[in-house]
Amino acid sequence: MLRDQQGDNAAMAMTDAQKAARAIECLLAPLSAQMRTAVEAWLARLAHERRLSAKTQEAYARDLALVLNRLALHLGGAPTLADLAALTPADVRAVIAGRKAEGVAPRTLVRLLAAARSFARHLEREGQGAVGALTAVRAPKVPHALPRPVGVGAARALTDPQTRAGEERETWVLMRDAAVLALLYGAGLRISEALGLTAGQIPPDGPVDHIIVTGKGNKTRMVPLIAPVVDAVRAYVTACPHPLERTDPLFVGTRGGPLSPRIVQLAVERMRGALGLARRRIARHPGIIGPRLALHHADLYRAGREPSDGGLSRRPSPRLRNVKLRTARKRPGAAGPAPAARRRRRALPRGCAPSSPECAVSPARLPPRPNS
Repeated sequence: MLRDQQGDNAAMAMTDAQKAARAIECLLAPLSAQMRTAVEAWLARLAHERRLSAKTQEAYARDLALVLNRLALHLGGAPTLADLAALTPADVRAVIAGRKAEGVAPRTLVRLLAAARSFARHLEREGQGAVGALTAVRAPKVPHALPRPVGVGAARALTDPQTRAGEERETWVLMRDAAVLALLYGAGLRISEALGLTAGQIPPDGPVDHIIVTGKGNKTRMVPLIAPVVDAVRAYVTACPHPLERTDPLFVGTRGGPLSPRIVQLAVERMRGALGLARRRIARHPGIIGPRLALHHADLYRAGREPSDGGLSRRPSPRLRNVKLRTARKRPGAAGPAPAARRRRRALPRGCAPSSPECAVSPARLPPRPNS
């Protein structure tokens, strides 16, 4: 038991880059030496040229390893670089069809095919063979579902520790989960960005109006913070029984190690059932709540009113508002009245051009202007 506990502590002390490197090593272990060298060179290219983070490299390696494993089952042996160059479109379709028969979503199939195509482009660039079968196969169609933002009442319940007061959990744990969700909704952070914060970024006292977060590709950005989010985080820090130094992770588990994203996901799943929210409204992981904050604010701005949730929401910036308003135009019924030129074209007789004098339209034939 002591050895297991020491192993758990060592795993918690590893950084994301170290965890990703260990996972990639396990994924590449079954490959041949030639294939493993090619995959390692491909991942290095992704890291240096595209500046992909360690977790993204792990995701690419995992997808490619799955494709190579399915090709091994299809071809009857571990594929070599020569086997990849000799693939036919039927072989690639067989791999995709096999994964689709297992109930894999089209978005996952597109991701698998994208990883394989990226590896094939690397092989062709290095002069190790061209895999034309991957480009000859069309990627599956991905349905475009409109987002369903969390309502104001549900968002306030998600960020309130009293919502889970009946659970057999310590109070500081409930306050920790509420603080994480407040950052996701009130600051628009991804779950990895929220759990990557350190205790020194939000001090226990003094004014705090923004933080610097590290997102995908190790890119940093400045995120404004509102008072309710800061208060929720400080309430958790005050109740946390573990000492939090400035360089320590801000959110910790019950043992004092870095908090796992899965813990937050399970908390959201439990609250989703308690609040009666649909699965699609919160999605599989709570990292989608933050981006949907902007869409919720854009809806309020279009309606000409400010958020009335006690300060949890804030008015979106013009740049963010314009982006979300362009997205909102894709919704059914959000197109608005037709422009004047379009109304005039509809009033013209069939076969007449708008510039033709014999087909001129009198003002009496034009449709009435909409009331503004």
